[in-house]
Amino acid sequence: MSKVNWAVDAAHSSIDFSVRHMMISTVKGSFHQFDAIIEADPTDLTTANIVFNVDLASIDTRNSDRDAHLRSADFFDAENNPKLTYKSTKITKTGDGEYDLTGDLTIHGVTRPQTFQVIFEGQGKDPWGNERVGFSAEGKLNRSDFGLSWNAALETGGVLVGDQVKISVQLEATKA
Repeated sequence: MSKVNWAVDAAHSSIDFSVRHMMISTVKGSFHQFDAIIEADPTDLTTANIVFNVDLASIDTRNSDRDAHLRSADFFDAENNPKLTYKSTKITKTGDGEYDLTGDLTIHGVTRPQTFQVIFEGQGKDPWGNERVGFSAEGKLNRSDFGLSWNAALETGGVLVGDQVKISVQLEATKA
């Protein structure tokens, strides 16, 4: 198959994250508004062009006060930096349907290279004849690398918010 354009099916896709809280538990959240430009042969992603845009105001940790704090200048400063963007720069096959996807990740006005492990989950036609593909991706980043360094020291030692953020993407797309 040659490279074709794929449109994200947001109803069947998700971008989730988790971060340590108070060094004793993990808080999870999601971004509900995102889009992507994907030009790829799903059976060989090494030549793909991938661009993701995430609306940071769509953050949801199931706590409105925390979400408002994350949108504020202490963290994302979503009013001045409304989008997280990711543009692929290199894709390396690591196994059968498995890839290392490296690209430029921009958060809070800071751009750094970031690699995610991607799995091609499959391809098929839905009941209406549309060609669909599925991918999953996992990665980790240090939020402080992107200027997201707000924190509070704890009386018992350590900090309120962990630096490492785990990211999980489940993506379903249709042939455009």
